[in-house]
Amino acid sequence: MAEKMTSLKPYLIRSIYDWIIDNDLTPYLLVDAENTQAVVPQHLVEDGKIILNVRPQAIHGLLLGNTEITFNARFNGRPTGIAVPIAAVMAIYAKENGKGMIFDLEEDVSDETPPPEKKPPSRPNLRIVK
Repeated sequence: MAEKMTSLKPYLIRSIYDWIIDNDLTPYLLVDAENTQAVVPQHLVEDGKIILNVRPQAIHGLLLGNTEITFNARFNGRPTGIAVPIAAVMAIYAKENGKGMIFDLEEDVSDETPPPEKKPPSRPNLRIVK
């Protein structure tokens, strides 16, 4: 029986963030602002989504955690604490060229739901491709 692994998504977000910064570009997060756990400036939400500039010079105290992204930023001159659940992150990309990654929105899956069992194939399913 395979052990339950942690989500890959926060690791991808962190690595893509570093890649964007290393290339001197501006990382943007596209967030599902309708997620009830998301703490974002509601006056900037459009169509249930918000784009957040997470460039180091624009924010303070960035924590790219396994369950949540938090930081402080200024919106209209007001300091604002931001908290975005990893499940609400729809994409991370570079402002300048759009390169990055789009994610499927995750549904809450409780630990009580066992993963569907897969039967091993009776014989290998390989074929030669020319």
